[in-house]
Amino acid sequence: MRQPLRVLHVVGAMNRGGVETWLMNVLRRIDRRDFHLDFLVSTDRTAVYDEEVRSMGCQIIPCLHHDRPWIYARNFSRALRRHGPYDIVHSHVERYSGFVLLLSHRAGVPVRIAHSHSSRLLIQPEASLARRAYLGLMSRWIGRHATLGLALTDQAAASLYGMNWRKDPRWRVLLCGIDTARFQIAVNAAAVRQSLGLPPGTLNIMHTGTFVEVKNHSFILDVAQEITRREPNSRFILVGDGPLRAAMEQKVARLGLSGHVLFTGVRADVQRLLLGAADVFVFPSRSEGLGQALVEAQAAGVPCVCSDHIPREAEVVQPLVRRLSLSLPASVWADALLASARRGPGVTRAEALDRVSRNFNTQSSVDELARLYAEPHPC
Repeated sequence: MRQPLRVLHVVGAMNRGGVETWLMNVLRRIDRRDFHLDFLVSTDRTAVYDEEVRSMGCQIIPCLHHDRPWIYARNFSRALRRHGPYDIVHSHVERYSGFVLLLSHRAGVPVRIAHSHSSRLLIQPEASLARRAYLGLMSRWIGRHATLGLALTDQAAASLYGMNWRKDPRWRVLLCGIDTARFQIAVNAAAVRQSLGLPPGTLNIMHTGTFVEVKNHSFILDVAQEITRREPNSRFILVGDGPLRAAMEQKVARLGLSGHVLFTGVRADVQRLLLGAADVFVFPSRSEGLGQALVEAQAAGVPCVCSDHIPREAEVVQPLVRRLSLSLPASVWADALLASARRGPGVTRAEALDRVSRNFNTQSSVDELARLYAEPHPC
C-alpha cells in the first residue's frame, strides 16, 4: 500500500478563524490516502476544531513557549521526533515562520512551506529597533529555509516575501476557497432574527471577526453611534470573540448603545446569520490577508461596506461592495451603510453565490495545494 505524504501544519490554535476554517476545509476534502495532516499548535487549551481533527485520525500537537525561542526549539524538536517523520512542514504563523522553517530544516524535513495570510508590511515604519531587527531576521530565515512560499493575495506575498517576490519562483499566490455549499441552505429569516432577539423590522448591520486591533471594532461602534442617532430601530450584530471584546463591551455601555449592539460570540452558523439576519455588512479592517468574512457576506448576497485596505481579490461581486477610506469620519461610513441598505443588493442571491463559487472554489484550492505538496521541491 502507498504511504501518504505526512504534512505538519503549524498554527496558533485550531479555533474558528479564517486560516483555521480553510485548513479544516482542506482536511475534509483532501484525499487522505495521499496526505496525512497533523497540526502543531502553541497552546495546550482545547480549541473548537480539535475534536473534529482527531475524529479524522489526525493529531493536535501542543508546542508551547513560542515567546521563549530556546524552549520552543527544544519542544519543536521533541514533537518532530515523537510524531514524525514529516515530509512537509507548512507554517501559517507569519513572520515566526522563519524560525519554524529554520528548525524544520535542521530536523531534516525536506519540504518547508511558509504561508502568508496577512497584507501588513513586513517591516513597519513605526516598529522599534528591536522589532525591526526581529522582522528582518525572520525574513532572511524564510528566504533561506523555505522551499515554497504561498500567499493569499499579491499584497500578502509582498508582505512576507518582499516587493520583488515575483522574481523568485518559490513564491506563489494560492486563493483559498470557502465552502459555498453552506450558503445553499434554506433559511427562515424571521426565525433567525427571533433567535437573536431582534425585534421585527429592525435594520441589522453585521460584522464577523476576531476582537483584535486590526479588525477595528472601536470604529464600528463609532459608526453604530452615528447610525442609531438617525435610525433608532437599528441593530449591530458583532460575531466573534477575542482579547478586545471586553473593552468593546465597555465602550458600548459608555456610548449608551447597549440596546443596539449584540455580541454573539463565536458561532458555527455564520452563514445562517448572514442569510437570515444581515441587511448590510460592515468590514473596516486596517489590514487583511484576503478578508474571508467579506467574501462570505457576498456569497450570502448581502450589501457590504469595507475599507480600502481590503485586497481587491476579495471584491468578488462588485455590485455588492462599496469601499471607503478609513480616513473618512464615522458619519460618512454611516451614510454609506444606510444607503447600501436602502439600495439593496443589486444582484440575486443565486447570482452572487455563483460568482463567489467560480472565484473561490474550495475544491480547486485543495486540488492545487495537493499538487504543490506532491511536486518536487529544492532542498
